Amino acid sequence: MKRQDLYFAIVMLAIFLPFFLSADLYDWYKTFNAEHAMIMAFLKFGILATLGEMLGCRISTGNYTTPNFGVVPRMVVWGILGVAIAMAMMVFKSGIPAFITAMGGGELVAQFYMEGITFGKFVVALAISVMMNTFFAPVFMTFHKITDTHIAECGGKLKALFTPIPMRRLITTLNWDRQWSFIFKKTIPLFWYPAHTITFMLPGEYQVLFAALLGVALGVILAIGARKK
Repeated sequence: MKRQDLYFAIVMLAIFLPFFLSADLYDWYKTFNAEHAMIMAFLKFGILATLGEMLGCRISTGNYTTPNFGVVPRMVVWGILGVAIAMAMMVFKSGIPAFITAMGGGELVAQFYMEGITFGKFVVALAISVMMNTFFAPVFMTFHKITDTHIAECGGKLKALFTPIPMRRLITTLNWDRQWSFIFKKTIPLFWYPAHTITFMLPGEYQVLFAALLGVALGVILAIGARKK
């Protein structure tokens, strides 16, 4: 283990360990999370998803960052995207059960809102996951790729947050073959469908946190995919 790996492990422990050691801190987190859900979504994704990308960078390049990586700009962008993800989760978690009820699946929806794991909860959670990742995820992932490219072109500096994104040029030069064959065709059905099914089966206060943790896993998956290519 290199020194940078030790530092990374210490950072991860510093983020999570206090919540296991202090019941008061954990209670504060739950209260603040309930009262300020969007602020917490910004912080969770800004920190955890960026750490996931740093871990992916470590796997693919041997270092946690590169000269054009841009830790701070990525954290800000991930925070904004995290708010969008939290909003999408709220919309689909409310809309899909309403649709299933309208289609005669009221009993399944009733089970979805019960405590514990039930067949109805699994079916509704799977439906929410499939619909959200089919219609929301491709747009989200494409925009995320564009922002990553923009940050790299700005040298990873803070000016990336204030410089207009050349959308037309970036979207036309995007590697659509990889975007379709790996990002859309493989990660969505093989990773995001089952991962977010689990997410929507969790208690509400843990869902956004778990979704942010999935960003860490995705950083590793994307790095492995890049190495294979």
